[in-house]
Amino acid sequence: MEGVSPLKMELPVNRAMSARYDALIASGEISEDPVQRQAVRQLDLLNTRLAETRLASKKSSLGWLFANKKNQLWSAVQGLYMWGGVGRGKTMLMDLFYEVTVIRRKRRVHFHEFMTDVHERIHAHRQAHKRGEVKGDDPIPPVAEQISEETRLLLFDEFSVTDIADAMILGRLFTQLFEKGVIVVATSNVEPSKLYKDGLNHQLFQPFVQMLTTRVEILHLDSPTDYRLEKLAGAPVYITPLGETADARMDEIWTKLTHGMRPHTAELENKGRRIAVPCVAAGAARFTFDDLCMQPLGASDYLRIVHAFSTVFLDNVPVMSKARRNEAKRFIILIDTFYDNGVKLIVSAQAEPQNLYTSDDGTEAFEFDRTSSRLIEMRSEAYLAGERPETRA
Repeated sequence: MEGVSPLKMELPVNRAMSARYDALIASGEISEDPVQRQAVRQLDLLNTRLAETRLASKKSSLGWLFANKKNQLWSAVQGLYMWGGVGRGKTMLMDLFYEVTVIRRKRRVHFHEFMTDVHERIHAHRQAHKRGEVKGDDPIPPVAEQISEETRLLLFDEFSVTDIADAMILGRLFTQLFEKGVIVVATSNVEPSKLYKDGLNHQLFQPFVQMLTTRVEILHLDSPTDYRLEKLAGAPVYITPLGETADARMDEIWTKLTHGMRPHTAELENKGRRIAVPCVAAGAARFTFDDLCMQPLGASDYLRIVHAFSTVFLDNVPVMSKARRNEAKRFIILIDTFYDNGVKLIVSAQAEPQNLYTSDDGTEAFEFDRTSSRLIEMRSEAYLAGERPETRA
């Protein structure tokens, strides 16, 4: 049931976001930004409305006869859809709102992970129907019921629709979720009208977009400043050699880039496999070399990480010899994937890029020349600013 924790009661509901944002400014973690300030005000208004609706719904919670009225109260609350380029502070604002919102029955999830969960629930229902355990062959109503019972507030990171199966489900699923009073706050790199742009049967997706725009306020975070790039400006993003100094420097950059927010763990799903993400904060992820190159991961797994995070920290990259060519091969694929997708990579390594692989023969030795070249380019200001080689020609 929704509630207010003792910690959150220390801040007035209608100023909770502003207080946290002001504290980050006062500490020097961030600079005042008028566009972010507008988002903070809207999130404070939303938090206030959630608190008011929670109080009103409690007065109506006298049994199942009032369930529809309670859903109607929550359905009247509009969520928020924040979109804009990388580094504009969307994830930071989402982190702050997740911390201060009065709602306890909340779920913060990457949009792709949410849809994976939905597909798994749909599959489970169909299997149960085959076994005669449940009635009704349409899985959407019971799945929507499950989600609405678990979650009042859905917070989506990186709302994007690229899969036709997702596109076909979204309209029916969210029609029911919104009717059951689920509120959505989302971040995205694109405005709603460009979700699933040029996708197969795109016209069938338009009713969902139209519905979404009636259930959320749309806010364009169009600040001209890429704050993530600004925080990396002048900072070494390839740190060598390994040791306490390198560890401390990586921690310092991590804290600066994530505004000192408390990190959490996460899991990504890819083709039935789970990829553990040991450290996540403010839209950045942190792994060790062993996490990504000592495990049986491949190109599609690394691409899945790319789709979830635009900034990645990679700790403790060792010097590799022919005896570790499996790890070297994975590292080559990892760097290729990150490079091709413009990921901002902060690395601590045992040696400079050109000295990370010591064997002179074999395919890996040849391919590692490209890897070392890319690592050198990925530490350049031009790469960090998003300039690709073809744009600099």
